[in-house]
Amino acid sequence: MAKKKGDEKVNQTPQSDNEEQNFDEEPDFDDPEGFVDDIPDEELLADILEQKPKESDGYENVIVVDGCPQVGPERLEKLQSVINKIFSKFGKIVNEYYPTTENGVTTGYIFLEYNNPQNAAEAVKATNNCKLDKQHTFLVNLFTDFKKYSEIPKEWEPPSPQPFKVQSDLQWYLMDPDCYDQFLVGIGTGVALQVWQNALPEPVLLQERPNWTETYAVWSPLGTYLATFHWRGVALWAGPKFSQFQKFSHPEARFISFSPCENYIVTFSPSSDRGNDDKKLIIWDIRTGQEKRSFPPPDEYVTWPIFRWSKDDRFFARLGPDMLSVYETPGFGLLDKKSIKIPGIRDFSWSPTDNVLAYWVAEDKDVPARVTLLELPNRTETRSKNLFSVADCKIHWQKSGDYLCVKVDRYSKVKKDKNEIKYSGMYYNFEIFHMREKEIPVDSVEIKEPIQAFAWEPVGSKFSIIHGDPANICISFYQVNTGQAPTLLKKFERKPFNHLFWSPMGQFMVLANLGLTGGALEFLDTNDFTIMNVSHHYQMSGIEWDPTGRYVVTGVSSLKCKMDCGYYIWSFQGKILRRVMKEGFAQFHWRPRPPTLLSEKQQKEIKKNLKKYYSQFESKDRMRSSKASKELVAKRTEQMKKHVEYREAKTQEWNEQKPRRLELRNYVDTDGLDTDQSNTVEEVVEFFVKEEQTVIE
Repeated sequence: MAKKKGDEKVNQTPQSDNEEQNFDEEPDFDDPEGFVDDIPDEELLADILEQKPKESDGYENVIVVDGCPQVGPERLEKLQSVINKIFSKFGKIVNEYYPTTENGVTTGYIFLEYNNPQNAAEAVKATNNCKLDKQHTFLVNLFTDFKKYSEIPKEWEPPSPQPFKVQSDLQWYLMDPDCYDQFLVGIGTGVALQVWQNALPEPVLLQERPNWTETYAVWSPLGTYLATFHWRGVALWAGPKFSQFQKFSHPEARFISFSPCENYIVTFSPSSDRGNDDKKLIIWDIRTGQEKRSFPPPDEYVTWPIFRWSKDDRFFARLGPDMLSVYETPGFGLLDKKSIKIPGIRDFSWSPTDNVLAYWVAEDKDVPARVTLLELPNRTETRSKNLFSVADCKIHWQKSGDYLCVKVDRYSKVKKDKNEIKYSGMYYNFEIFHMREKEIPVDSVEIKEPIQAFAWEPVGSKFSIIHGDPANICISFYQVNTGQAPTLLKKFERKPFNHLFWSPMGQFMVLANLGLTGGALEFLDTNDFTIMNVSHHYQMSGIEWDPTGRYVVTGVSSLKCKMDCGYYIWSFQGKILRRVMKEGFAQFHWRPRPPTLLSEKQQKEIKKNLKKYYSQFESKDRMRSSKASKELVAKRTEQMKKHVEYREAKTQEWNEQKPRRLELRNYVDTDGLDTDQSNTVEEVVEFFVKEEQTVIE
């Protein structure tokens, strides 16, 4: 028999003749007598034991919903529809189980299985202890929690204290002793963002970060947060160092809108999340970062924002085909569990101060158009007005909520084609609703010419209109009166303006001509209609007042014009304070301020006694200006000192090099113009300047 190679190696060891070899016997692996195995399995098989199946494996996605209604087979389908509607908004439900008794009646608890554990955990967090109706309250737990609750120790141990995390002061910018406002400057599309403080004598840069956003940035309505856009979603920044406060994962989100009280944020992304169109429109809780509810995208083109909020964040609404869907928070369900059916509804708008919304309905054959005021949550129609020959309507609320103006586009003739309606003989009406008066009376102002712009005075009872043909633009100011029709206060004719901007505090206004060929500016005091200043900012693309009404900014954005990009800061009287020319300038936004905590009576007392504070303010301004002057003088003195020292050093170096210069120039001194007279030639050049003729009679 041939030997194996391995056997040759084994046989190389010498063996004695007396040693017997018996390869046919089986080896003995038994432990010796008295052997004790004290090595635990965890040490020997640690990596394998980690993969040991657990009883709870596969149940991380399952939740148990207790407190459900107990219904029979005839109502089971309806119960399943309600449960799916509530719990499917947290993720896709892949399996469900409704235990029943012998009679087919549900037991009051159900099992739901999601795609992943994250959706299950979110459903538990959002729906636990939520009321389905007056008699049923959900008690929701993860299926895997049963083991945790079954192994509760008999002796209670107090939980270990968690380290306290100090939250940054979100309103720090309001505590500035000089009450300086802040503003945001965007450079390019996502290139850089800067936050400045509008201090005197020069603005101070507070924060600058490259690539802070990928598109643009916006302030929240009260100025607490700064929102930036990224390909993964939206981020909020707050605090003195603008640290990240919250982030919302919504890939490629392009639009956002805040609720007025900054409790919620709405994000919209045209790209769906994993093919789920229901995740294109999402409402988030700002404080917790939790997704409250998602919606499918609108079927038709609508203007942003799709959801419009009431002034106290209690309700939000969206427009649908022949219906108005009003939702309430924090449950985010339909108000009274049903939409409001309004055939022909075209547009609506919330009051800025009350839970009242105004909507208008288009004409339908012999039924006239209608404007209605609806009070919520009781859905009471407080006022309605019929309108005839209506082509379109625009709803304008005054900032204080005292008045509502509905601009009505009316026609004399209409021609209907197959896919298009053409109107002719257009004229315009402004329907003014007096919201604070009994039974809400309505006044009407008619204008025959085309309307270019309309704006309410934010604090007051005036409104202004730009109207007329492009060759003859007129600007009219009206005063709203109690018990009588609005009166015309002033009319300016042949003005080159197409936009008007009221100061946030009222009284003052900026008239502007925006566009690539425009740039004209006019600063107006509407108390006596005095034109305070006339100026120009060529190709300006936007105008924005600061929250106090003391400053105005005009800008030329690089997104609309590539030349002379930058912004100017003006006083409310039209005096230019600062010009900033910045290549790639894209956006400018003042940081909003929250409403004042002072009552109207206190504000009136301050305005009445404002002269008492003049001396204090003037002394502060003088100190600030003198400080700035001292700093400027010191800076110039230091620069002059460096210049003199540099000049003296170079003069000494020049004098030391003179022997070498003479040697190189054959000992001819050429340091001065008149040092070498022999080689100098003087020439006199005459040339004709002007010829005059005088006729003597």
